[in-house]
Amino acid sequence: MQFFKDFSLSALSAGFVAVLVGVTSSVALIFQAAQAFGATPAQISSWMWALGWGIGLCCAVPSLILRKPVMVAWSTPGAAVLAAAGVTGGFSMAEAVGAFMVSAALIALFGLSGWFEKLMDRIPASIAAALLAGVLARFGLQVFESAQTALPLVLLMLVVYLLSRRVLPRYAVMTTLLAGVAYAASRGLMQWEQVQWSLAMPVWTAPVFSWQACVSLALPLFVVTMASQNLPGVAVIRSAGYDLPISKLVGMTGIATLLLAPFGAFGINLAAITAAMCMGPEAHNDKAKRYTAAVWCGLFYVVIGIFGAVVAGLLAAFPKELVMAIAGLALLGSIGGGLVVALQQESSREPALITFLVTLSGIVIAGVGSAFWGVVAGGLALFVQQYNPWRTK
Repeated sequence: MQFFKDFSLSALSAGFVAVLVGVTSSVALIFQAAQAFGATPAQISSWMWALGWGIGLCCAVPSLILRKPVMVAWSTPGAAVLAAAGVTGGFSMAEAVGAFMVSAALIALFGLSGWFEKLMDRIPASIAAALLAGVLARFGLQVFESAQTALPLVLLMLVVYLLSRRVLPRYAVMTTLLAGVAYAASRGLMQWEQVQWSLAMPVWTAPVFSWQACVSLALPLFVVTMASQNLPGVAVIRSAGYDLPISKLVGMTGIATLLLAPFGAFGINLAAITAAMCMGPEAHNDKAKRYTAAVWCGLFYVVIGIFGAVVAGLLAAFPKELVMAIAGLALLGSIGGGLVVALQQESSREPALITFLVTLSGIVIAGVGSAFWGVVAGGLALFVQQYNPWRTK
């Protein structure tokens, strides 16, 4: 099988780091969202089962078929919206599942119809690259922010990364991660109490559709997923130079969410942060073989789907500073590449810079994240600077 011929430790490492960062950065938020709808421990475990299998298969299967990295994730901003709305709205789990299905149907419609891809085609390359750099740069800053609370750990990881980049560049992220884990374990920083020893089992919840849940849950979930997840996800794909069927992939994530929503899959979408980890040179020097990193990522997510809370707890046992540091270091190349493309053309440099800064700010307006507003601000700046209705063709 070609996958095994293309195997490399760097790709396996990239896949694992992507899952580590994706899970540890937001798994607690997912638990909060489930609890906001009155979820039982069995239902929370079912959420992990549905998300793990859904994300895992949507990563691994298309990547193997297309021989290109296809990266999906759960909607972290969507989980935040659900956690807040669930507490204030008093919705039941059945109403929440109905809202998940409505949101998923909208995502599938916008994907398969090609509407979303047509919108993305109208975004200039410099704006898209600035969007990517702004999304990723927040994680780059966290490397040095985490040094305030865990200076020895972060310094060790930084030194190991720099040395590895010179001696073993393909395995720099993996060796840095191993060094960080070894240090954390030797200092007793691993939080093993996070581990819950139980397998995940699917729990069916029959959906209930109500206009209140559609307005308060489904529409906000749809908007933040498209604007804060799928939008930067496409920017990552195009910045990495991959020609992927965007419309079909977005439609696929909508259909997967729709099928798994009764088991707790609230939002599966294109990945951005973790996609950059598996689509960059750190995953593999050969661009044609980076799909193996996405396959490994998918397989690790399937393991999460099988073991649910056990694996989530194991990943959550890592110190948050370690996760922040390895995420930022793994994304340095992608951040630099995005900035180069964004600022290359002088005619669009200022609009791209505005896009970058607004996106980096993390501003949230009307429940929509900074990725969307960065594109809006940059697009408006580009329009004001370059639009000329009297220009002759």
